[in-house]
Parts: sequence; C-alpha cells; structure tokens
Amino acid sequence: MKSRLIRCIAALTCLVSLMGADWRQFRGNNTDSVAVSDTLPTTWSEKENIAWKVPLKGRGLSGPVIVGDRVYITSSSGVGQTRLHVQCFSVKTGELAWERQFWATGRTQTHKKMCVATPTPASDGKRLFAFYSSNDLACLDLDGNLLWFRGLTHDFPNASNSLGMASSPVVVGDTVIVQVESDADSFSTGIDVATGVARWRKDRPRKVNWTSPAVLKTKSGETLALLQSSVGLSAVKPKTGEVVWSFDGGASTTPSCTVADGTVYVPSSGVTALLPQGKEKPKVVWKSGRLSPSTPSPLVYGGRVFAVNRAGALTAADAKTGDVVWQMRMQGPFTSTPVAAGGLLYFFNEKGLGQVVKPSEKAGEIVGTSPLEATILCSPAVAGNALYVRSDGHLWKISK
Repeated sequence: MKSRLIRCIAALTCLVSLMGADWRQFRGNNTDSVAVSDTLPTTWSEKENIAWKVPLKGRGLSGPVIVGDRVYITSSSGVGQTRLHVQCFSVKTGELAWERQFWATGRTQTHKKMCVATPTPASDGKRLFAFYSSNDLACLDLDGNLLWFRGLTHDFPNASNSLGMASSPVVVGDTVIVQVESDADSFSTGIDVATGVARWRKDRPRKVNWTSPAVLKTKSGETLALLQSSVGLSAVKPKTGEVVWSFDGGASTTPSCTVADGTVYVPSSGVTALLPQGKEKPKVVWKSGRLSPSTPSPLVYGGRVFAVNRAGALTAADAKTGDVVWQMRMQGPFTSTPVAAGGLLYFFNEKGLGQVVKPSEKAGEIVGTSPLEATILCSPAVAGNALYVRSDGHLWKISK
C-alpha cells in the first residue's frame, strides 16, 4: 500500500510539472503573461542561446502555444489570405511534426499591419483550438486530426470589420470562449470543446473590439471568464454565460485586462484595479491615469504593475496602491505583450529587438538587448526554460 501511494504521488507530481511547463493560450495558462520557475537567457544571437530557428508559411501575428513536447503556430497565406495553416513542431529539435490547411469561410479583409492569423490559438491539453480573423474556429487533436470546424461568419454574416478581428480564444474547463465583437453583429460565445456546439451566445456592445478574454479564479474556487469591451468588464460563468458581476466604467478595446492575486487590472482610465465582491459590483481599489498601456496588455509581477505607453516608456506602479514608483525609456514601438520569467521582463518591439528588463523597487535596468532582425508583433511564449517567439517568416526557440 505504501509503495503504491508513493508511486501515485510521484505520478501526480510529474503531471503537475508537465502542466506547469505548458503555455496553452494567449498570455499563458492563466492569461497573466507570467512563467513559473523558468530561467531564460538575457541575450541571444545566431551563435548563442538560440536552440533552433524554423521557417513558417504565410503571415501570422498569433503567438505560439506549447503543449508537452510540441509547439503549435497558426498562419494565413494566399493573395487574399484565404488559406489557413496550423503547424506543429518538436520542442526539442524544431522539426515539423505535421501541418494542416483549411479554406477560410469568412471575410479575410484586414488592415495591412494585421493578418487573418492574428488570434493566438488555445489548448485544453488534449485539443487545439485555432481561431482566425475570418471567424473560423478549427478544433484538432494534438496529432493534427480535425475534430470539428465552425465557420461563425456563416451563422453571423455581419460579425466582422474592415480592419480584421484579433481576439484570442480562452479555454476554461470544457468550454472554449471567443469574443466576436464588431460595429455590426457583436457577440461572445461559449463552445463545447468536445462537440463544437455553442453552449451559449451573448450579445455584446456594438463596437470594434480586439481584447481577449481573461481568467479569474475566485476565492470560492470558481473560475470565471472576464470579457472586456468599450463599456467595461463582465465576469461570466464559462459553461452558461451567466453574468456574475460587471464593471461599467468603460475600458480599452485593444490591451486586455490582467489578473493577479485576486485583483483585476483593467485598461480603464489608464489602469483601474478592481477587487471582486462575489456577485456584487467589484470594488474600485485605485485608478491611475499615469499608467497608459498602448497595444500591449499590462503585466503584473513582483507586486508591480507594468505598462508600456505609445512613446515606448515603461511605467512601474505599486500593485496595491497604483502609485508610480519608477519609469524608464525603452526602444519602441511595441505591439506584443511582454512576459515575465525568473525575475526579469522580456519585451520585443516591432522591429524585433528583444529587451530584457530587471525591475527593482526603485528603478528598472535593461540587462540585455538582442535583435532578431524581423518584424515581431506577436506575444512570446515561455515553457521549459525556453522563450518562443515568431515573426511572419520564422519561429525561434531561445534558451541557454
């Protein structure tokens, strides 16, 4: 009996370790851009700290996701970006494991800076959910077999905009949630991961919105999905879409909210910190207009809230009070959301320059800069002591 218990504990520990090594959706498993116990290099080049570099097809602003020993990426190709790609690579070698292609069923018009493969895919550890600006949602198993496909524009033909859709899906339990929000038909929906059938659909404010859902774990142990729009923020039950609470103070339609230690940091009036109060309206803890995130979502790490503005200035504020503690100039502009790992912050500007910042109580210091000499617009992923970042043309694994 004792040996069996030991084996069970060892197996459970191994499973938890493997899950922790994954980066399953936009901004990581908890949608907070924070990696757990990962150590990454501060500089890299073609001769140092780049494990591999592989070519990609077409265009893509979507970030990579890592499940187990594989990394998954989406892209779009063709004159009208009507060809949708999913590629799977070996984490160890970068070798292509498989590729699948689909035809877009919805509109593929986007701003020239964007592309159809802008949303980052998501995974529940068994399946991959690849979402595109054409509002096509493909579900594959981890070996690339198609399980189901939803062309949401077929059901809702007015759910699109001329600049392109960019919201990434999020998986909560056995439901994958997508925000399909535009000036015309605007909604969010929760879809059964196994069948592709919509469990619920909720009308949303009719305004173009590029934010992505976030995950909130409540004190009672319940997990809610946070849906952000120009009106504010709604916390919904993932299986039913029931609104538990809402914040109607307005919010940005580009950077998304972030959750840390039970507090929700919303890009609203700069940044507004909300403390959920069960089913009651959340308590506004503080507001700071000096925090003004541009396209990158705010990052909360080590008791600080970090935000990058349009001028490329990084501002750090106390997470409990909102008081600004320091600012520093960086080389921008930035589109991708930074990630935190091993006490450091990792930024990539649009020209592909990686900048590693070491934050302290009173200042931030750039401890490494490394150019990738490519346009970087996606948010990177972290897993297994490695940093994964992509451009239109390539995917890199950066590790010691």
